[in-house]
Amino acid sequence: MNRLAIGVVPAEAGTRDYRHRNAFSDRGPGSPPAGQPAASRDPLRGRTVRALALAVPFVAALGAAPASAEDMLKVAIGQINNWENQAPTLGQDVGIFKKRGLVLENVGTAGAGETLQPVIAGSADLGHGVGAAGAMRAFSRGAPIRILLPAFTGTGDLYWYVKADSPIKSLKDATPSNTIAYSTSGSSSNNIVVAFVEELGTKAKPTATGSPPGTLTAVMSGQIDIGWAAPPFGLKEIEEGKIRIVARGSDVPSLREQTVRVLIVNADALKTKHDAIMRFVDGYREGVDWMYSDPKAIKMYADKIKSSEDLIKKSIEEFHPKAAMQTDAMQDLDGIQRDAVKLKFLDKPLTKEQLAEFLQIPPRKK
Repeated sequence: MNRLAIGVVPAEAGTRDYRHRNAFSDRGPGSPPAGQPAASRDPLRGRTVRALALAVPFVAALGAAPASAEDMLKVAIGQINNWENQAPTLGQDVGIFKKRGLVLENVGTAGAGETLQPVIAGSADLGHGVGAAGAMRAFSRGAPIRILLPAFTGTGDLYWYVKADSPIKSLKDATPSNTIAYSTSGSSSNNIVVAFVEELGTKAKPTATGSPPGTLTAVMSGQIDIGWAAPPFGLKEIEEGKIRIVARGSDVPSLREQTVRVLIVNADALKTKHDAIMRFVDGYREGVDWMYSDPKAIKMYADKIKSSEDLIKKSIEEFHPKAAMQTDAMQDLDGIQRDAVKLKFLDKPLTKEQLAEFLQIPPRKK
Protein backbone atom coordinates (compact mmCIF):
# COMPACT_ATOMS: atom_id res chain seq x y z
CA MET A 1 0.00 0.00 0.00
CA ASN A 2 1.38 3.43 -0.89
CA ARG A 3 2.35 5.79 1.88
CA LEU A 4 0.42 9.00 2.17
CA ALA A 5 1.30 12.29 3.82
CA ILE A 6 -1.91 12.99 5.66
CA GLY A 7 -3.20 16.55 5.47
CA VAL A 8 -4.64 18.18 8.58
CA VAL A 9 -7.23 20.81 9.43
CA PRO A 10 -5.46 23.90 10.80
CA ALA A 11 -5.82 24.31 14.55
CA GLU A 12 -7.85 27.25 15.70
CA ALA A 13 -6.30 30.59 16.55
CA GLY A 14 -4.42 30.45 19.82
CA THR A 15 -3.45 26.82 19.45
CA ARG A 16 -0.50 25.04 17.93
CA ASP A 17 -0.70 22.01 15.71
CA TYR A 18 1.44 19.04 16.74
CA ARG A 19 -0.10 16.44 14.45
CA HIS A 20 2.32 14.39 12.39
CA ARG A 21 1.76 14.83 8.67
CA ASN A 22 2.86 11.27 8.02
CA ALA A 23 0.51 9.69 10.52
CA PHE A 24 -0.60 7.23 7.86
CA SER A 25 2.90 5.79 7.56
CA ASP A 26 3.43 2.43 9.24
CA ARG A 27 6.72 3.79 10.52
CA GLY A 28 5.27 6.77 12.35
CA PRO A 29 5.46 7.38 16.13
CA GLY A 30 3.90 4.55 18.09
CA SER A 31 4.07 2.15 15.11
CA PRO A 32 5.20 -1.46 15.35
CA PRO A 33 8.09 -3.07 13.52
CA ALA A 34 7.36 -4.04 9.92
CA GLY A 35 4.95 -6.93 9.75
CA GLN A 36 3.42 -6.43 13.20
CA PRO A 37 -0.41 -6.08 12.96
CA ALA A 38 -1.61 -2.52 13.32
CA ALA A 39 -4.29 -3.52 15.84
CA SER A 40 -1.61 -4.66 18.29
CA ARG A 41 0.49 -1.51 18.10
CA ASP A 42 2.02 -0.57 21.42
CA PRO A 43 2.60 3.15 22.08
CA LEU A 44 4.98 2.26 24.92
CA ARG A 45 7.32 0.02 22.91
CA GLY A 46 10.55 1.95 23.15
CA ARG A 47 8.58 4.58 25.00
CA THR A 48 11.55 6.43 26.49
CA VAL A 49 13.20 7.12 23.14
CA ARG A 50 10.00 8.05 21.35
CA ALA A 51 8.62 10.08 24.23
CA LEU A 52 11.80 12.18 24.28
CA ALA A 53 11.78 12.49 20.52
CA LEU A 54 8.18 13.65 20.56
CA ALA A 55 8.85 15.96 23.50
CA VAL A 56 11.45 18.04 21.63
CA PRO A 57 9.14 19.50 18.96
CA PHE A 58 6.33 19.74 21.49
CA VAL A 59 8.50 21.85 23.84
CA ALA A 60 9.74 23.91 20.89
CA ALA A 61 6.16 24.64 19.85
CA LEU A 62 5.26 25.74 23.35
CA GLY A 63 8.45 27.62 24.09
CA ALA A 64 7.44 30.62 22.02
CA ALA A 65 4.48 31.39 24.28
CA PRO A 66 4.59 34.86 25.85
CA ALA A 67 5.27 35.27 29.54
CA SER A 68 2.18 35.66 31.69
CA ALA A 69 1.37 36.21 35.34
CA GLU A 70 -1.30 33.53 35.01
CA ASP A 71 -0.56 29.86 35.49
CA MET A 72 0.04 28.06 32.22
CA LEU A 73 -0.99 24.48 31.52
CA LYS A 74 -0.02 22.60 28.37
CA VAL A 75 -2.82 20.46 26.93
CA ALA A 76 -2.34 17.90 24.12
CA ILE A 77 -5.67 17.28 22.38
CA GLY A 78 -6.35 14.37 20.04
CA GLN A 79 -8.58 15.48 17.13
CA ILE A 80 -8.59 19.07 18.36
CA ASN A 81 -11.42 20.17 16.04
CA ASN A 82 -13.96 17.58 17.22
CA TRP A 83 -16.96 18.96 19.11
CA GLU A 84 -16.37 16.79 22.17
CA ASN A 85 -12.87 18.24 22.53
CA GLN A 86 -13.92 21.90 22.59
CA ALA A 87 -14.11 22.57 26.34
CA PRO A 88 -10.42 23.57 26.58
CA THR A 89 -10.37 25.50 23.29
CA LEU A 90 -13.70 27.33 23.15
CA GLY A 91 -13.60 27.60 26.94
CA GLN A 92 -10.35 29.52 26.68
CA ASP A 93 -11.71 31.70 23.88
CA VAL A 94 -14.63 32.90 26.05
CA GLY A 95 -12.53 33.43 29.18
CA ILE A 96 -13.67 30.48 31.30
CA PHE A 97 -10.10 29.55 32.19
CA LYS A 98 -8.80 33.12 32.32
CA LYS A 99 -11.14 33.97 35.17
CA ARG A 100 -9.52 31.09 37.07
CA GLY A 101 -6.05 32.49 36.51
CA LEU A 102 -5.14 29.99 33.79
CA VAL A 103 -3.72 30.17 30.27
CA LEU A 104 -3.93 26.95 28.26
CA GLU A 105 -1.48 26.01 25.52
CA ASN A 106 -3.79 23.75 23.48
CA VAL A 107 -1.85 21.61 21.01
CA GLY A 108 -3.54 19.34 18.45
CA THR A 109 -2.43 15.77 17.79
CA ALA A 110 -3.60 13.12 15.32
CA GLY A 111 -5.01 10.91 18.08
CA ALA A 112 -4.48 9.21 21.41
CA GLY A 113 -1.15 7.59 20.55
CA GLU A 114 0.37 10.98 19.87
CA THR A 115 -1.43 12.54 22.84
CA LEU A 116 -0.03 9.99 25.29
CA GLN A 117 3.62 10.53 24.45
CA PRO A 118 4.12 14.18 25.46
CA VAL A 119 2.11 13.61 28.66
CA ILE A 120 4.27 10.59 29.48
CA ALA A 121 7.40 12.65 28.77
CA GLY A 122 6.14 15.55 30.89
CA SER A 123 6.27 18.06 28.03
CA ALA A 124 2.48 18.35 28.29
CA ASP A 125 0.61 18.52 31.59
CA LEU A 126 -2.68 17.14 30.29
CA GLY A 127 -3.90 14.96 27.44
CA HIS A 128 -7.47 15.11 26.13
CA GLY A 129 -9.37 12.45 24.20
CA VAL A 130 -7.21 9.44 25.08
CA GLY A 131 -8.86 6.02 24.79
CA ALA A 132 -9.58 4.58 28.23
CA ALA A 133 -8.11 1.19 27.30
CA GLY A 134 -5.00 2.80 25.85
CA ALA A 135 -4.50 4.89 28.98
CA MET A 136 -4.84 1.78 31.13
CA ARG A 137 -2.29 -0.04 29.01
CA ALA A 138 0.19 2.81 29.36
CA PHE A 139 -0.32 3.05 33.14
CA SER A 140 0.01 -0.72 33.60
CA ARG A 141 3.41 -0.56 31.89
CA GLY A 142 4.75 2.17 34.11
CA ALA A 143 3.75 5.38 32.35
CA PRO A 144 3.46 8.32 34.81
CA ILE A 145 -0.12 9.22 33.92
CA ARG A 146 -3.40 9.38 35.79
CA ILE A 147 -7.02 9.73 34.67
CA LEU A 148 -8.20 13.17 35.72
CA LEU A 149 -11.68 13.17 34.15
CA PRO A 150 -13.92 11.01 31.99
CA ALA A 151 -14.23 12.75 28.61
CA PHE A 152 -16.76 10.74 26.61
CA THR A 153 -19.08 7.87 27.48
CA GLY A 154 -20.47 5.60 24.77
CA THR A 155 -19.31 5.01 21.22
CA GLY A 156 -22.13 6.32 19.07
CA ASP A 157 -20.19 9.44 18.08
CA LEU A 158 -17.71 7.60 15.83
CA TYR A 159 -18.65 6.11 12.48
CA TRP A 160 -17.00 4.18 9.65
CA TYR A 161 -17.72 4.82 5.99
CA VAL A 162 -16.84 3.87 2.42
CA LYS A 163 -16.93 5.65 -0.93
CA ALA A 164 -20.42 5.71 -2.42
CA ASP A 165 -19.45 3.29 -5.19
CA SER A 166 -17.73 0.79 -2.87
CA PRO A 167 -19.00 -2.81 -3.05
CA ILE A 168 -18.84 -2.89 0.78
CA LYS A 169 -22.35 -2.44 2.16
CA SER A 170 -21.58 -3.46 5.74
CA LEU A 171 -18.61 -4.69 7.74
CA LYS A 172 -19.66 -8.25 6.89
CA ASP A 173 -18.71 -7.59 3.27
CA ALA A 174 -15.10 -6.69 4.10
CA THR A 175 -12.41 -9.24 3.26
CA PRO A 176 -8.81 -9.69 4.48
CA SER A 177 -7.68 -7.69 1.45
CA ASN A 178 -9.62 -4.64 2.68
CA THR A 179 -8.39 -2.05 5.16
CA ILE A 180 -10.32 -0.35 7.98
CA ALA A 181 -9.10 2.87 9.56
CA TYR A 182 -8.54 4.09 13.11
CA SER A 183 -6.68 7.21 14.24
CA THR A 184 -3.68 6.11 16.32
CA SER A 185 -2.77 3.26 18.62
CA GLY A 186 -4.44 3.50 22.02
CA SER A 187 -7.31 5.65 20.77
CA SER A 188 -10.99 4.85 21.21
CA SER A 189 -11.26 4.38 17.43
CA ASN A 190 -8.46 1.78 17.72
CA ASN A 191 -10.34 0.07 20.54
CA ILE A 192 -13.55 -0.02 18.51
CA VAL A 193 -11.86 -1.37 15.39
CA VAL A 194 -10.23 -4.13 17.45
CA ALA A 195 -13.72 -4.90 18.80
CA PHE A 196 -15.09 -4.96 15.23
CA VAL A 197 -12.53 -7.67 14.51
CA GLU A 198 -12.75 -9.61 17.77
CA GLU A 199 -16.48 -9.33 18.51
CA LEU A 200 -18.16 -8.77 15.15
CA GLY A 201 -15.82 -10.87 13.04
CA THR A 202 -14.72 -8.09 10.70
CA LYS A 203 -11.97 -9.39 8.40
CA ALA A 204 -10.57 -6.05 7.19
CA LYS A 205 -7.03 -5.12 8.26
CA PRO A 206 -6.91 -2.38 10.95
CA THR A 207 -4.75 0.51 9.75
CA ALA A 208 -3.76 3.78 11.49
CA THR A 209 -4.64 6.81 9.35
CA GLY A 210 -4.51 9.74 11.78
CA SER A 211 -7.03 12.56 11.52
CA PRO A 212 -10.47 12.45 9.84
CA PRO A 213 -9.42 14.84 7.03
CA GLY A 214 -6.38 12.72 6.20
CA THR A 215 -8.46 9.57 6.43
CA LEU A 216 -11.03 10.94 3.99
CA THR A 217 -8.23 11.73 1.54
CA ALA A 218 -6.99 8.14 1.87
CA VAL A 219 -10.49 6.70 1.31
CA MET A 220 -11.30 8.87 -1.68
CA SER A 221 -7.92 8.07 -3.28
CA GLY A 222 -8.47 4.35 -2.79
CA GLN A 223 -5.65 3.77 -0.30
CA ILE A 224 -8.08 2.88 2.51
CA ASP A 225 -11.32 0.95 2.00
CA ILE A 226 -13.19 1.84 5.20
CA GLY A 227 -12.52 5.21 6.80
CA TRP A 228 -13.35 6.54 10.24
CA ALA A 229 -14.69 9.95 11.31
CA ALA A 230 -16.35 11.85 14.11
CA PRO A 231 -19.20 14.23 13.30
CA PRO A 232 -19.68 16.85 12.11
CA PHE A 233 -16.77 15.89 9.89
CA GLY A 234 -17.99 13.96 6.85
CA LEU A 235 -21.68 14.79 7.24
CA LYS A 236 -21.53 17.16 4.27
CA GLU A 237 -20.01 14.41 2.13
CA ILE A 238 -22.72 12.00 3.29
CA GLU A 239 -25.46 14.49 2.33
CA GLU A 240 -23.80 14.97 -1.06
CA GLY A 241 -23.75 11.20 -1.65
CA LYS A 242 -19.96 10.93 -1.80
CA ILE A 243 -19.61 8.48 1.11
CA ARG A 244 -21.85 5.99 2.95
CA ILE A 245 -21.82 4.97 6.63
CA VAL A 246 -21.32 1.22 7.06
CA ALA A 247 -20.81 1.03 10.84
CA ARG A 248 -20.94 3.02 14.07
CA GLY A 249 -19.06 2.52 17.28
CA SER A 250 -22.34 1.70 19.00
CA ASP A 251 -22.55 -1.47 16.87
CA VAL A 252 -20.25 -3.06 19.48
CA PRO A 253 -22.61 -3.99 22.34
CA SER A 254 -19.94 -4.20 25.04
CA LEU A 255 -18.78 -0.61 24.50
CA ARG A 256 -22.11 1.22 24.31
CA GLU A 257 -22.31 2.30 27.95
CA GLN A 258 -18.62 2.52 28.74
CA THR A 259 -16.52 5.62 29.24
CA VAL A 260 -14.30 5.28 26.19
CA ARG A 261 -12.23 8.49 26.24
CA VAL A 262 -10.57 10.23 29.13
CA LEU A 263 -8.56 13.29 30.07
CA ILE A 264 -5.18 12.27 31.48
CA VAL A 265 -2.64 14.17 33.56
CA ASN A 266 1.07 13.73 34.07
CA ALA A 267 1.57 12.31 37.58
CA ASP A 268 4.33 14.76 38.49
CA ALA A 269 2.33 17.71 37.18
CA LEU A 270 -0.62 16.63 39.32
CA LYS A 271 1.63 16.97 42.36
CA THR A 272 3.59 20.09 41.49
CA LYS A 273 0.74 22.00 39.80
CA HIS A 274 -2.12 20.60 41.83
CA ASP A 275 -3.92 23.88 42.51
CA ALA A 276 -3.77 24.96 38.85
CA ILE A 277 -4.98 21.56 37.67
CA MET A 278 -7.92 21.62 40.09
CA ARG A 279 -8.84 25.04 38.67
CA PHE A 280 -8.59 23.51 35.21
CA VAL A 281 -11.04 20.77 36.26
CA ASP A 282 -13.54 23.39 37.42
CA GLY A 283 -13.08 25.32 34.19
CA TYR A 284 -13.42 22.23 32.03
CA ARG A 285 -16.70 21.27 33.68
CA GLU A 286 -18.03 24.80 33.30
CA GLY A 287 -16.90 24.71 29.67
CA VAL A 288 -18.95 21.59 28.95
CA ASP A 289 -22.02 23.10 30.62
CA TRP A 290 -21.57 26.31 28.61
CA MET A 291 -21.25 24.39 25.31
CA TYR A 292 -24.72 22.92 25.83
CA SER A 293 -26.44 26.00 27.24
CA ASP A 294 -25.21 28.98 25.23
CA PRO A 295 -26.02 29.16 21.46
CA LYS A 296 -22.84 31.22 21.11
CA ALA A 297 -20.83 28.01 21.52
CA ILE A 298 -22.36 26.46 18.40
CA LYS A 299 -21.82 29.66 16.40
CA MET A 300 -18.17 29.90 17.50
CA TYR A 301 -17.58 26.24 16.67
CA ALA A 302 -19.32 26.49 13.29
CA ASP A 303 -17.19 29.52 12.41
CA LYS A 304 -14.02 27.75 13.50
CA ILE A 305 -14.52 24.64 11.39
CA LYS A 306 -16.26 26.55 8.58
CA SER A 307 -19.54 24.66 8.79
CA SER A 308 -23.18 25.66 9.09
CA GLU A 309 -24.82 26.09 12.47
CA ASP A 310 -27.74 23.91 11.39
CA LEU A 311 -25.41 21.03 10.52
CA ILE A 312 -23.62 21.40 13.86
CA LYS A 313 -26.90 21.38 15.77
CA LYS A 314 -28.06 18.20 13.98
CA SER A 315 -24.70 16.56 14.61
CA ILE A 316 -24.77 17.34 18.33
CA GLU A 317 -28.34 16.08 18.69
CA GLU A 318 -27.59 12.77 16.97
CA PHE A 319 -24.02 12.04 17.98
CA HIS A 320 -23.04 14.12 21.01
CA PRO A 321 -25.71 14.24 23.74
CA LYS A 322 -24.54 16.11 26.81
CA ALA A 323 -24.90 12.98 28.95
CA ALA A 324 -22.08 11.41 26.95
CA MET A 325 -19.75 14.18 28.11
CA GLN A 326 -20.29 13.63 31.81
CA THR A 327 -17.15 14.20 33.88
CA ASP A 328 -18.04 12.68 37.23
CA ALA A 329 -17.33 8.94 37.03
CA MET A 330 -15.89 6.21 34.83
CA GLN A 331 -18.97 4.37 33.62
CA ASP A 332 -18.86 0.53 33.55
CA LEU A 333 -15.32 0.35 34.92
CA ASP A 334 -15.56 -3.43 35.26
CA GLY A 335 -16.57 -3.66 31.61
CA ILE A 336 -13.73 -1.36 30.55
CA GLN A 337 -11.23 -3.64 32.25
CA ARG A 338 -12.86 -6.82 30.97
CA ASP A 339 -12.81 -5.59 27.39
CA ALA A 340 -9.30 -4.16 27.70
CA VAL A 341 -8.10 -7.66 28.59
CA LYS A 342 -10.24 -9.36 25.95
CA LEU A 343 -9.03 -6.95 23.27
CA LYS A 344 -5.42 -7.35 24.45
CA PHE A 345 -4.88 -3.84 25.72
CA LEU A 346 -4.20 -5.30 29.19
CA ASP A 347 -2.65 -8.59 30.24
CA LYS A 348 -4.87 -8.63 33.33
CA PRO A 349 -7.25 -6.24 35.12
CA LEU A 350 -5.77 -3.51 37.28
CA THR A 351 -5.91 -4.21 41.00
CA LYS A 352 -7.93 -2.11 43.44
CA GLU A 353 -4.69 -0.52 44.59
CA GLN A 354 -3.69 0.32 41.03
CA LEU A 355 -7.11 1.78 40.27
CA ALA A 356 -6.96 3.92 43.41
CA GLU A 357 -3.67 5.35 42.15
CA PHE A 358 -4.74 5.61 38.51
CA LEU A 359 -8.16 7.27 38.94
CA GLN A 360 -7.78 10.81 40.28
CA ILE A 361 -11.22 12.22 39.43
CA PRO A 362 -12.08 15.18 41.72
CA PRO A 363 -15.64 15.41 43.04
CA ARG A 364 -17.73 18.15 41.50
CA LYS A 365 -17.98 21.29 43.62
CA LYS A 366 -21.46 21.97 44.97
